[in-house]
Amino acid sequence: MRVAMIGTGYVGLVSGVCFSDFGHDVTCVDTNAEKIAQLTRGEVPIFEPGLEALLAKNVAAGRLSFTGDLASAVAGAEAVFIAVGTPTRRGDGHADLTYVYAAAREVAAALSGYTVVVTKSTVPVGTNREVARIIAEANPEADFDVASNPEFLREGAAIDDFMRPDRVVVGVESARAREVMGALYRPLYLREAPMVYTGLESAEMIKYAANAFLATKITFINEIAALCEKVGADVKAVSKGMGLDGRIGNKFLHAGPGYGGSCFPKDTKALARIGQDHASPMEIVETVIAVNEARKRAMVDKVLDLCGGRVANKVIAVFGVTFKPNTDDMRDSPSLTIVPALVGAGATVRVVDPEGRKEGEALLPGVTWMDDPYEAASGAVAAVILTEWNEFRALDLARLAGAMAEPRLADLRNIYSPEDAARAGLSYVSVGRAPVGA
Repeated sequence: MRVAMIGTGYVGLVSGVCFSDFGHDVTCVDTNAEKIAQLTRGEVPIFEPGLEALLAKNVAAGRLSFTGDLASAVAGAEAVFIAVGTPTRRGDGHADLTYVYAAAREVAAALSGYTVVVTKSTVPVGTNREVARIIAEANPEADFDVASNPEFLREGAAIDDFMRPDRVVVGVESARAREVMGALYRPLYLREAPMVYTGLESAEMIKYAANAFLATKITFINEIAALCEKVGADVKAVSKGMGLDGRIGNKFLHAGPGYGGSCFPKDTKALARIGQDHASPMEIVETVIAVNEARKRAMVDKVLDLCGGRVANKVIAVFGVTFKPNTDDMRDSPSLTIVPALVGAGATVRVVDPEGRKEGEALLPGVTWMDDPYEAASGAVAAVILTEWNEFRALDLARLAGAMAEPRLADLRNIYSPEDAARAGLSYVSVGRAPVGA
């Protein structure tokens, strides 16, 4: 099939590359000429394990190309995906649909023959109907259907998520559109991936509901962790005991400094706003948003308390600033709250992150970027683990302690055991467990 993918951000690029690997003829479109030139050279502008090799493979096979010419990509395509950004709109929490609607108008002008216009971007309920209205108004002769096909890609594992999904959600209202969408995803039939066909509104809602529920699980276990610290319980044991219940499951029950990234913060805010607009308040989701923001600030206090309340003119090493490992994404990362607070308290902050520097240099002014955690910790009064990169999972704690002026570790991802930290001579705090003094 011929496919046009409008937008080469995280979702659009991963989806376009993976569809081409299914055997479809995919043209990815972007208004950013520099990005198109970069992709044409085989350079991937985001960090996602395996994506560069998969892109090169399908370009070489002639199934994948990149262009800034939307009209040529859309003409003759059987499916056109809109995969542009929907950032949180300033001031009101709504998803900003400016790029989605602009893409719909451009697509309308270029349609030729029957086409399914598929919204891949995360959009509020009712957006696909508005996309259909815009296209019909701009091109009354167009022969098209709209479909909603939300993505469920985890950064750092996106290719596997696309190729081996838990489910594929497709909102369609015609047999023709369903047939096209089924053909697009036919390679997944052999893997028995469930295809969930719904109406447009249900597909739109599934995406928001799923992300809000996962954000709620994270926030719930973080609140339980705070209580564990007060009563002497161990949140890791509590999480394990909860997660073994099949009705609950063990995923997203890892206590930490709060959720971040490109989806959960944006989508929870948008869902809360949708509820307000329809006089059906999402009170749980609104509380999750507030508690998550408070959680990040509480982590600052945890680090300051470990350091005796003062960090002015003292060195602190921070390990990991991306919102999760195996990505360079800094969007809404807890580090964007925690690190500036430490800098603001007068600390000299040294940062180590395998992929975070590219975005982090602009987002975290006033820090020193280093490559080696032991070098970063030299002369420091504390080290702080914010992101659980593999590089930080097997540190020599005794060596770390020996390099520091005052051996303290704030393990905000619960990588190490309090006993191991104590044996290494570290004053140690984690999340949801009792502190340990050296």
